[in-house]
Amino acid sequence: MTDTRFDSLNLPAGQIANLNAMGYQAMTPIQQLSLPVVLAGKDLIAQAKTGSGKTAAFGIGLLEHLKPRLFAVQGLVLCPTRELATQVAKELRRLARYLDNIKVVTLCGGTPIGPQIGSLEHGAHIVVGTPGRIKDHLRKGTLTLEKVSSLVLDEADRMLDMGFAEDIGTIIDATPASRQTLLFSATYPQDIEQLSQRYQQNPERVTAPEQHTESAITQTAYLCDEPYKADTLIALLQTLEPEAAVLFCNTKARCNEYAAALKEAGFQVGVLHGDMEQRDRDQRITLFGNGSLRLLIATDVAARGLDIDSVDLVVNIDLPREPAVYTHRIGRTGRAGRSGSAISLVGPKETIKLERISAGQNAEITRIDKLPTPNHDYRPPRAPMRTLAIAGGRKNKLRPGDIVGTLTAGGKLSGDDIGDIEVGDFTTYVAVKRECSEAALEQIKSRTIKGKNFRVRKL
Repeated sequence: MTDTRFDSLNLPAGQIANLNAMGYQAMTPIQQLSLPVVLAGKDLIAQAKTGSGKTAAFGIGLLEHLKPRLFAVQGLVLCPTRELATQVAKELRRLARYLDNIKVVTLCGGTPIGPQIGSLEHGAHIVVGTPGRIKDHLRKGTLTLEKVSSLVLDEADRMLDMGFAEDIGTIIDATPASRQTLLFSATYPQDIEQLSQRYQQNPERVTAPEQHTESAITQTAYLCDEPYKADTLIALLQTLEPEAAVLFCNTKARCNEYAAALKEAGFQVGVLHGDMEQRDRDQRITLFGNGSLRLLIATDVAARGLDIDSVDLVVNIDLPREPAVYTHRIGRTGRAGRSGSAISLVGPKETIKLERISAGQNAEITRIDKLPTPNHDYRPPRAPMRTLAIAGGRKNKLRPGDIVGTLTAGGKLSGDDIGDIEVGDFTTYVAVKRECSEAALEQIKSRTIKGKNFRVRKL
């Protein structure tokens, strides 16, 4: 298939217009390869990494197979982490804007189950979630899957690595045998083959070429003893001034240690690790994704599921134990045709790790032993955006257009001053230009949205 235009797929005019509005001009390689198979109703095994456009590759077809007037779960997407599930659900809602009243519900652990049960009682067309929580709902009888026509296993290899094989089997057994099963995986280990043989019918296989390659990422290793890592990191961030950087540590204690050092040097930095409350993790990712936070320091909980194209720098404060994890980490940059940089701070005890990692890379890792020193008079630039948190969301029938209308009423702010708007069940996050944040805050405080007053605060 050589035509990369979406309108070559015989999609509804409303969806083509929606895709154009979303900025989807041409299909990515995985979309080119997958969408004809998905739209034809066939089973599929697709090898594709995060950032390749795979959500649209299965999402467009999944929506085409829906019966909007049937208020039953017809599409089910299983994801390894809540972060990925949240991003997939958000993208599916955007893709579904051309249809009326399509309800996408996210079911993941780490949040109370009660509100999820309430959402399901009102009916859902598509469920996106993690295997453990979906199994909980099946056991409670709050979720039924007998009308599922499309099942997607997203990052299937990762789910199997995390020990979800039994849960996945239980969930699939609760769906009709006639369903379409789409399996997306970054790798093809033996257990993926077994999963496919058990649950798919004559699947077609496609493999997408890399959207970002190591050659698009400049890789550098600074050879420095542990006591010099913090100063080296600060000096590099002062010089490079990244728009968005993810800094990886191997433990939550190391994250907190380096976050404190960066804050002392004047940097805004968010921390992301598995022991944080899920709400706080979600909020950090939102702030980082919408341009309100330039630096995110994380454990490998963020190595998958962080799907943000604007990351221009990845720093390994600690080298990971496995070369594959290094590859996943640096894959957060150099995406969607952009170039990126990956820097590693390598102590004497980590040189063996560096040798193993270098052996598996297609591109050279340049080694530098002359360390930069920080400028103590330097003041880091603030993030270009500031986020407002409004205490209302989908449960209050809020939509992005309602927020834009309120902010621009009276003419103090224009649409150009407003960035991403993320409407959750109970909270809406609105990114506005930093210099407009005070005016935006007053605008929402002094006016109603859909005739109601909502509490609002700056993050």
